[in-house]
Amino acid sequence: GAPGGWGTGGRAGEEGPGPAGVCPADLLKLRSFTEGPPKELKIRLIKVESGDKETFIASEVEERRLPLAELTIAHSAADVVRASKHAKVKGKFKESYLSAAQSVKPLINAEEKLPREKLNPPTPSIYVSDAARGGGLWGTGARPVTLSRGRCRRGDLGLFSTKTLVEASGEHAVEVRTQVQQPSDENWDLSGTRQVWPCESSRSHTTIAKYAQYQASSFQESLQVSVGDGEWGAQDPPLSLPSSNADQKSHQIIKFGTNIDLSDAKRWKPQLQELLKLPAFMRVTSTGNMLSHVGHTILGMNTVQLYMKVPGSRTPGHQENNNFCSVNINIGPGDCEWFAVHEHYWETISTIRTFCTEHGVDYLTGSWWPILEDLYKSNIPVYRFIQRPGDLVWINAGTVHWVQATGWCNNIAWNVGPLTAYQYQLALERYEWNEVKNVKSIVPMIHVSWNVARTVKISDPDLYKMIKYCLMQSIKHCQVLRETLMRSGKKIAYQGRVKDEPAYYCNECDVEVFNILFVTSENGSKNTYLVHCEDCARQRSTALHGVVVLEQYKTEELMQIYDSFTLVRGRGRCGAGSGGGAKGRCGSKERGGGLSRGRSPLAGQGWPQGGARGRCGAGSRAGGSVGGALPWQAGLAPGRR
Repeated sequence: GAPGGWGTGGRAGEEGPGPAGVCPADLLKLRSFTEGPPKELKIRLIKVESGDKETFIASEVEERRLPLAELTIAHSAADVVRASKHAKVKGKFKESYLSAAQSVKPLINAEEKLPREKLNPPTPSIYVSDAARGGGLWGTGARPVTLSRGRCRRGDLGLFSTKTLVEASGEHAVEVRTQVQQPSDENWDLSGTRQVWPCESSRSHTTIAKYAQYQASSFQESLQVSVGDGEWGAQDPPLSLPSSNADQKSHQIIKFGTNIDLSDAKRWKPQLQELLKLPAFMRVTSTGNMLSHVGHTILGMNTVQLYMKVPGSRTPGHQENNNFCSVNINIGPGDCEWFAVHEHYWETISTIRTFCTEHGVDYLTGSWWPILEDLYKSNIPVYRFIQRPGDLVWINAGTVHWVQATGWCNNIAWNVGPLTAYQYQLALERYEWNEVKNVKSIVPMIHVSWNVARTVKISDPDLYKMIKYCLMQSIKHCQVLRETLMRSGKKIAYQGRVKDEPAYYCNECDVEVFNILFVTSENGSKNTYLVHCEDCARQRSTALHGVVVLEQYKTEELMQIYDSFTLVRGRGRCGAGSGGGAKGRCGSKERGGGLSRGRSPLAGQGWPQGGARGRCGAGSRAGGSVGGALPWQAGLAPGRR
């Protein structure tokens, strides 16, 4: 993309927004800031007496130049800028935004051989009412996953049932993944002769209304087959398939409706308002959520996405984008089965023999389904549990997980970035690892770090130190690059950011480009411009011919933010000391509601009733529903396509 006021022309990824508007700005009219910020001088005055006259000799005080390696977060922004300006850097300046000495990761002894029972640890469970009081625990490294079965108040998950969704926007787009149905703890190759890690699927698109027809007919077909076999008789059919039934359907082709965008605040107003009943630290937007400080929409991360499932629908193994936490609620009426592994083991899974590398699947971008025995043999514990209707699953930062629907259900999910040192460290670690692996970081962490420093009061000492260190490193990167350009005679034009302007990524390598942008016109056009990082810009022209360099922040502005960012004493544990009403609970003093269930709106009409068997959302008051009847009950004739 290109900066605000410039035209677009970069690759438009699904994950992030493109810059707004095309404005054919005249590059030559942009004011040059090559001269840099005003220089601060210290003057020594020496009094000289000659007869009856007194004169003063002025001389500049030479200060000791501080090497870059000696800088700490205790130094002022002026110290950082001065040291960066005089630094002698060979080649490209490249330092990590993280300090290894600040790590808050839990120590896990991976060498200790675990007995079989410890390889299947119990999943931590908590009631939502307790979750609101103990929110700080959710953002630490202690629990890789938490299943919330708490009772909540006045909710209506029926707003996310397929019936309601069809009525609200039946023509809304749905991405469809065509998969092979098989047992959740198995993954066979196409010949059915051996288990493998690659988990392939083909992609297509449809609408909510059409997928609703498929979902309904899938259930009706299963009902007819099972009743014909005398499996249920007069009893109500189950909403999730038993394992034996799944075995019989191991080669059946199924369709999974995924990545359904619910970001439109007008179209999905009732649905999004319902989610405000959750505790603040779980909400899509809150002061204590780093993703609320991105400044623009990242679909599926700081917006809600919906998933429509039939039995066997799989979300393959992955960590969330930039290792952020995620919230997932099962609307029902069927169940989902979850598998989760602590973040500590992700590198083992990605590189060890017989895992992703051995099977020829890329850990970050590929589609894979772990073989459980491979993990157990490598001494890796796996959490395994059932998510029932109304249950909320909290995936902690960096947790590796994969999910399979065992019944017919809908799910909603989004990401959350608690302001904790653990979350921030893991997000920055993945940010830097993505750059090494040439994978785009969907969250522009440097941009976010400056926004948080500017707008949020931080009370957690560990988090404060990490953010401050990142800002210091960012100033060093910007200043060293700036000095390099100035020495080569390249002019830098200032073009400040405008409100809601997105972060920028290199048009070639997808790395985040912060503050100093290298801009070219597309095919010589005066209307469309592309942003590049320095490396990619120099690949086009070593001397940067035909490249305009823009600066989006004055050095003084970054210095002011850096120096003003200080640790706040005596606030809450989670770090958000402003705007959240925090009482040490990650930005919320609310006890939090949740999402409740009630009697199905179609009860007594001959449809199988799901009801909310889970707790997250099970309120004591009637009137809401967890989807009530089957989620696809949209007034469509059963079995019709």
